[in-house]
Amino acid sequence: MGMSPYYQSLRQRYGSDLMMMPAVAGVLRDDQGRVLLMKQHQRWSLPAGAIEPGETPAQALIREVHEETGLQIKPLRLLDVVGGLDMRFTYPNGDCVEYLCVFFACEIVGGELCALDGEADEFGWFLPEDLPELPYPPSVWHA
Repeated sequence: MGMSPYYQSLRQRYGSDLMMMPAVAGVLRDDQGRVLLMKQHQRWSLPAGAIEPGETPAQALIREVHEETGLQIKPLRLLDVVGGLDMRFTYPNGDCVEYLCVFFACEIVGGELCALDGEADEFGWFLPEDLPELPYPPSVWHA
């Protein structure tokens, strides 16, 4: 889906300057214990996205994972809440954001893996010991 109307309106007011953004990310594993990652902007990441006004973190996660992966999930438990410089990112268009991200362990309950919103360039399943470099703390992988 890209940027929501809410965040577009903020960007219109503030330009590309650094914005703090509440976000969610899901750790989805297959029956072999591999973690699902998606490639966006030439970087691997977990399925993730911004929390919209009025959404709970769990609701945002269910929506974001479905939009980005086509999968239906059930958030199982909170893994960590992370912010700071490791969660700062500048997008190709110059927009700078620092996420405060709520990480959840998730169960896949349906759907078929595909980029519904077109944001993912590629998907990959990785064993925890084979994960590419990611800005997430170790607590995220102990799902």
